[in-house]
Parts: sequence; C-alpha cells; structure tokens
Amino acid sequence: MKEVLINTSSLEVRVATIEDGELVDFLIEREATRRLVGDVYLGRVNAILPGIQAAFIDIGYDKAGFLHASDLAASAEALAEMEGGVDIEGANGGSNGRGNGRGGRGGRSGRGRGPRREKPDVPPIDQMLRKGQEILVQVTKEAIGTKGPRLTTQISLPGRYVVYMPNMDYLGISRRIESRSERTRLKQLISRKKPANCAIIARTACEGIEDKQIIRDIADLHKQWQEIKKHSEKEQAPAAVHEEVGLVVGLMRDILADDIDRIIVDNDKEYKKLVRHLRGAAPNLARRTHLYKDKIALFDKYKVEQEVDKTLDRKVWLKKGGYLIIEQTEALVAIDVNTGRFVGKKNQEETIVETNLLAAREVPRQLRLRDIGGIIVIDFIDMESESNKKKVLAELRHYLRKDRARSKAFAVSDLGLVEVSRKRVRPSLWNFVSDDCPYCKGLGKVSSFDTLAGKVERWIRRVGARTRERRVQVRANTSLAIFLEEERAEVIQELEKKYGIQIEVQDDPRLHREDFKLISLSSFRDLRQDLH
Repeated sequence: MKEVLINTSSLEVRVATIEDGELVDFLIEREATRRLVGDVYLGRVNAILPGIQAAFIDIGYDKAGFLHASDLAASAEALAEMEGGVDIEGANGGSNGRGNGRGGRGGRSGRGRGPRREKPDVPPIDQMLRKGQEILVQVTKEAIGTKGPRLTTQISLPGRYVVYMPNMDYLGISRRIESRSERTRLKQLISRKKPANCAIIARTACEGIEDKQIIRDIADLHKQWQEIKKHSEKEQAPAAVHEEVGLVVGLMRDILADDIDRIIVDNDKEYKKLVRHLRGAAPNLARRTHLYKDKIALFDKYKVEQEVDKTLDRKVWLKKGGYLIIEQTEALVAIDVNTGRFVGKKNQEETIVETNLLAAREVPRQLRLRDIGGIIVIDFIDMESESNKKKVLAELRHYLRKDRARSKAFAVSDLGLVEVSRKRVRPSLWNFVSDDCPYCKGLGKVSSFDTLAGKVERWIRRVGARTRERRVQVRANTSLAIFLEEERAEVIQELEKKYGIQIEVQDDPRLHREDFKLISLSSFRDLRQDLH
C-alpha cells in the first residue's frame, strides 16, 4: 500500500510518502524559498573563467548561476541521465542541435550525437560566450551552501509521458521499458508525431499508454516551448521566462508514479488544482485523489510528525536493538552501523549479519527521507564471510532501487566500507529545516524560525480541534516570540478566527530557542503536555 499525504498551509507545502505504513519520503517547500530547478531564465554572462571552463550567469537570483562548458553542449550523456538510462537514436538521419539563444544573443547548445556515447570535445568556453551576452538557461540543480544554482543551455521540459528538448533532433526510449514490441510502438509513434527541431524522450510512464495521451503530451510541451521563446523575445536579462508549476503540483510531479494507491490532500483549493492537473497528466491517479476532512490534522493521524522530528536525530534505532549513527557534512555523509542492545541467539557472526541486513534496508529509507545526496560512506559491522558481505551488499542495492533519485552502491572496500553515490539536485532536508545554531557558532543545528513557527501553528490547530479552550498564551523564547508577532501575525489572526480562540504571544528569555509552551489562560496548564 503506497499513500501520498499532502499537508498545505499559507506558508509551506509538505508531502509525505507512506509505504506499507512506514514513512519513506518527505518533501517540503516554502513559498519564500521556492525551488528553481526546471525554471528557465534569460540570463546575462557576468564572468568567464577559462581556467575551469565555466561562466557565471546573472539570472536575477541572489547568487550567480554556474554554467560549465559541458552544459553548453547537448549530448547523449545528458539525455541518458533521465529515467535510469535512455537509448537514443538520431531522427531523420542525424542531429541538428542549434543554440537556445535568440538571434546573436543566445548561447550555443553544441552538437547533437547519435547512439554513440563518447563525450564530445568541448571548445574553450571563452570561444562560445562573451561577457555581457544574453543567454537562455535552465536551472538543473538548486543552490547549495555557498554554491549558486547549476545551469544548462539545453532546455528540457518534462511532461507526464515524454521529455521535450528543443533545438535538437533525437528520439529516445527509456531503458526501463523492456518490451521490444512496446519500444517499437513508441518509436514509430514519436517518429510520426515529433515536431521538427526537437528531441523527444519517451519516459517509463509511456509503457502501455494510449497513443492519444502521448500525442497530447507532446503537443502541450511543444506549445509550452513556443510560449517560452515568445516570452524571452520580450524580456531583457536577467528575467524569468518560465517557472515550474505551483508548489503542490511541482512536488507531486517529483514522485508521480502509477503505483500510488491513494493521494490525500488536506486543502480544498490545492485538492481541486491537483485533480485538474492529474486529469490531464494521470487520469488513474486523479480518481485515487481524496480531500481530507477530518478534524485531526492529517500528519497527526498518520503519525508523520513524530517521524519528521526524528530526521534531525543522529541516532536511528533499528529493529531488535541495533542502531545507525548518521553524521552529515558538506563534503560527505558517514553512517556507522552498531549492534547496540541486540545480542542475537546463536553466534556473533549471525548477530552481525542480521544487524547489517537491517541496516541495509534502513539506510536507503533514511537517504530518501532526509533527501541526502552526494557521497555516503557506510561502515557496516565487520563480517568474516565473503558470502555474507555479498548478501548485505545485494540487500542494500535492492532497497536503493526503490529510490526516485539515481544512486549506486560500490563493492565493499578493503577497509570494510561501502561507498554510495546519490544524485543531489536540492539541499538535504537537514539543511532545509535548520539554521546554524547561534549557541554553538554553527557547530550544531537547531530548527529554523520558519520550522518552529510551523510547529506553533500546528499545536494551535490541535488545541482548536481537540479542546474547548478560548484563551491561549504562546510562551516562547524572545527571538521566537518576536518572529511570531512580526512575521506570523496574519497567520495567528487566521487561527483565532477559524477556531474562535484568543491567542496571546508572550516572550520568556528563560526558554531555549526551540522550546515553547501553550498555556491555557483559564486553567494555566501547559496544553502541549495535556495533548502529547
């Protein structure tokens, strides 16, 4: 059973994926920090650095975008990143890759390629770009830490069934579609219906889908590209010329799959918007989408909140008493496996293998849940038997295949470590929900004010739904109290109106930044303790 729960508020959207009663995926997005991946900009070249074959592009964001020379040239390698691999063939006898810029102002998207996968020679970047040049670019990776967003000149517009890439001439089929007859059908269909001067990639979702739905998807994306070109011709850099869909639809598209049994949304407006989108993109999922109307908060009912709170914990308990220690740094993530309280029944090797197998199942879940990317090093407990090492590695790879992000687990090293690489396109959940701690000068992490304010809001909703309190005091650390009064005044007013509660914010410098109390002004009890 796979369920997707969507919790929305005026400040943020949170999407939780539940598989067989267990939280396996969690996405969060705030209007103030909206994702850029997929957005198309008319940018201006600020600086060219021949020494690293890169340029910095002003797209109107607070950090300049980073464009490498290889991202100026479209290649088969870029297409093969999609859908776990794509078999690519030239259309109409080859490629005609031309630049995405407009007139003399655009950047070159380089040469296309046929099925061969060698990397093309990339000319020096200062021969392809000049300072001050306007260029059409798309964001492929979010800004992370001190790094600005990663850019490409090869635009790709994802639909439900296909990916549309202008200014090329390719036809690609996802390698995950294994049926020869189905691949032939899709190739013939796309060859007939593909517009001129574009590449079309058939995604895995195409398999078994009626021709008319795929044709409509291609037509919609072609129209979208024409609108982007028209918009770019009217703007001056830096300017956004195409933004991805809204928060709910955008997040849902990241995890959209036919194996979802039920989608539950707790906001009527967003529910209707999502259903409208799904009727065109995935009619079967539209029928499985439901509006949540219960008084108990959606994430409370499904016990998501307590699982999300654990995502900042270093220690993760395994079944039978073992545990993981997860240490995140900017460079890599280290995961240590320990037997803990688990002593087993027969012998030490059996106990170790069983603990390692449990860890091999839990680590992929934690990577998905925390949205950890980059290099992950797992220190499994040392095993004597080579067959046991292979068994644990096979289990790890099996569960990694369930991940929507591309990942790869390498063989056990001489030191007994397993290295895993996982593609990262956005900051991890750990970075998203926390700020540098003012108490320890950035050596640790605490919840951000946005996150704390969200917790305060959800606790007030619990009080409103489950009690008859009419006057409540939010008692918080001075800094959080000021944030609530100055940045969340409208939200608090909405809650007062919705639940008929008078809400008073009182600062208490004795409280830790992350701590707050909800005091009943009729009984002076701490309502958080009563409702916990």
